[in-house]
Amino acid sequence: MTESEQIISYLTHHQKAMISFLDGIVSIQSGSKNKPGVDAVGIGIINEMEASGFSCSVVNERRFGNNIIARSPGFNPSKKQILITGHMDTVFPHDTNFNFFKQDNSKIYGPGVADMKGGLVVGIYALKALLQIDALKDKPVTFIFNSDEEIGSPTSRALICKEAKKSRVAFVLEAGGLNSEIVTGRKGNLSARLNITGEAGHAAFVDKNKASAILELAHKTLAIEKLNSPEEGILANVGTIEGGIGPNTIPEFAAARIDFRFPAANDYNKLLTRVDTICKNSTVEGTRSNLEIVSKRPPMPQTKKNMDLFKKIENIAANLGITVKSELRQGVSDANFIAEEGIPVIDGLGPIGAKDHSKDEYILTSSLLERSILFGNILLNI
Repeated sequence: MTESEQIISYLTHHQKAMISFLDGIVSIQSGSKNKPGVDAVGIGIINEMEASGFSCSVVNERRFGNNIIARSPGFNPSKKQILITGHMDTVFPHDTNFNFFKQDNSKIYGPGVADMKGGLVVGIYALKALLQIDALKDKPVTFIFNSDEEIGSPTSRALICKEAKKSRVAFVLEAGGLNSEIVTGRKGNLSARLNITGEAGHAAFVDKNKASAILELAHKTLAIEKLNSPEEGILANVGTIEGGIGPNTIPEFAAARIDFRFPAANDYNKLLTRVDTICKNSTVEGTRSNLEIVSKRPPMPQTKKNMDLFKKIENIAANLGITVKSELRQGVSDANFIAEEGIPVIDGLGPIGAKDHSKDEYILTSSLLERSILFGNILLNI
């Protein structure tokens, strides 16, 4: 058998083991702020990786889950490595009732099954197949399992960027699209909090010039929503608001959480300048505004390096009878950070799934095997 046929044979025979391992890590509640849960997932992954021959080190974190670095037996620090990343945390809080693993005839459901524990299984088992056929002895591979992607990767970003600088190519195993897409580019993201202060008072004893923080927030909400420019690829959304203490009190404070998406690096400064102008100019006299940047990710442009890498993957997939399509995805991931380092990176190589971040999150069961076969062959040939 060829090496590719051996990969297919190994993974086909281990399909049930893949699903069982996925069941095990999905059944551990690992919301981003549930450090014990995320660390428990990490322990399961370390056991699996070390049993396969990878060496693992733990980067201990105090507030969030620990980050894990796994390196292949053929790792050589003097050589440019292949970098793989995937996150262990989910968006679901510790007290969620979406805490089960379920299968039907064609799908697997569970928290993080698509985003992105299914991708972790794809990567782990693709590497297991390569180790089984002794195809990693000359390939330095580093796999980062990070703990905090869903909240902006505050502890793992520096680690990922550090490893990206030592890499010649990178792969991120977020879920694939329902039409067989893999991700060649992503928009950038800016998450912000707008805080407004006014002047409190009794609602029965004020005139029309009351310094209402909520009224000022209403004006600013309309101004921010006007920044939407789909033709430029720029999206703005005021997602949550809060303020006031009661209907008969003029609100002294109001706040909003805002999300922006943009396609190019220079869009960030343009967008920030526009938002700063909105914040500085008060419509309601006596109110003041402050913009707090919560998190940000640079865009992942569809560079020539990325598209050349995609073409190679497309050819590998075609030889396997697998379809892949290029996608510019609206959402962000750790691939955005890797792209900023100038490293060719492809994302969305995990199993095909949908409805992530909801209680209906699922993957197509057959895609777990298919994407693992594809990824094993990508690592073998690139």
